[in-house]
Order: sequence, then structure tokens, then C-alpha cells
Amino acid sequence: MNEHSEHTARRKSFFKRVVEVRPSDLLIIFFLCVLAGLVLAVFNVDPASLWVNFFEAVGDVWRRFFEIIGDSLEWAIQYFFLGAVLVIPIWIVWRIVRALGRSRR
Repeated sequence: MNEHSEHTARRKSFFKRVVEVRPSDLLIIFFLCVLAGLVLAVFNVDPASLWVNFFEAVGDVWRRFFEIIGDSLEWAIQYFFLGAVLVIPIWIVWRIVRALGRSRR
């Protein structure tokens, strides 16, 4: 009978741990929901379409993800070349000036 009461006590403690919700748990869940909502908003996910047609919504998210990556790479490459137009000539002149300074010593 002692084993049975210990088993019942363990079951109650497990159930209590599952059901017991602390205010900090609710706060964490709130912030995670807001964070997930922001991430979904970045990918233009409509909550109704996600609920009704999950797989199509996930496919749309993947397509949007790759569009964002492609646009970001296009933006980065464009500004890389724009900066290179200024930086590379200055770097070449700087190397020449340093080389001339060393040869005089």
C-alpha cells in the first residue's frame, strides 16, 4: 500500500506541475506569441489563411523568405559595387604612396 500511495503522490505532483501556471509562464507565452506574430507578419502571413490552408500558407512563407533573401543579396551587391567605386581607387593610391615612402628610406 505504501508503493501505491507513493505512485499516487508522484502522479499528483506531475499533474500539478502540468496544470500549475505561474504568472511568469503567462508573460513568457505572451512575448513568444508577439514574437511569432511579428515573424509571420514579416512574411505577410494571414492568420486566417494559416488556419484554413496550412500547407499553402507555409509554401507562401518559403517563397517570401527566398524573395527576401534574393532582394537582400541584390541590395548588398549593388551597394558593394557602389562603395568599391570609391574605396578601390583610394586604396590603390594609398598603396602607391606607402610604397613610394618605403623606397625613399
